[in-house]
Amino acid sequence: MSEAARPDAATGPTPDPAPHPEPHGGELSQRLNWLRAGVLGANDGIVSTAGLVVGVAGATVERAPIAMAGVAGLVAGAVSMALGEYVSVSSQRDSERAQLERETREQAETPDQELDELVTLYEAKGLSPATARQVAVELTEHDALSAHLDVELHLDPEELTSPWRAAGASAVSFVLGALLPLVAVLLPPAAFRVPVTVVVVLAALGLAGWLGARLGGATPRRAVLRVLVGGALGLAVTYGIGVLVGGAVG
Repeated sequence: MSEAARPDAATGPTPDPAPHPEPHGGELSQRLNWLRAGVLGANDGIVSTAGLVVGVAGATVERAPIAMAGVAGLVAGAVSMALGEYVSVSSQRDSERAQLERETREQAETPDQELDELVTLYEAKGLSPATARQVAVELTEHDALSAHLDVELHLDPEELTSPWRAAGASAVSFVLGALLPLVAVLLPPAAFRVPVTVVVVLAALGLAGWLGARLGGATPRRAVLRVLVGGALGLAVTYGIGVLVGGAVG
């Protein structure tokens, strides 16, 4: 075949496709953590609110008490989740800031010792002593603090955990989860409230268990079975208590 007849002769070499930006390892891990937290928050909203409304439905067929109990549980649970997450993440952020300040001080007071420490860390990752020192020196010349924060502490000063974001995410996920059993128990006629709620709740729990397992790299079947069995038992217990209390009070 002549040069002119070859497909690549006229057009030249095929250019490499444009690179697609991929999330950094720490960024990806943080996203997965947020997703897992959202799934867990929704799961808590489903379980706690479902137990509450099914228990009240076992005691009375009136829609108003069930609605009031469900809304009260939704609001209280969302506030509790948000406050708990805010306190927890605030403590984590304080720890991260303390580590950042300590590392900044050490870089200013003992730079040679910090360089040797960085070399040791890279040797521990499998680099030869000569290569480890070369890498450490070059990274130190570029940005010594960032190098130590990444290798030693696995911190990104631009991506510290946000307590407000965590609190908001927990509250929103809890509310979204809690709305499912609340709507399921209020819409059907009195005779079908509990069966419909049980079906909706178990389906939602199964989905939440599957998502949580997939995000965590676990076996979905086992995770789904756990949440289904636990949810069914919880609903049975709260409904039974509601029936007993309703009968005793009535």
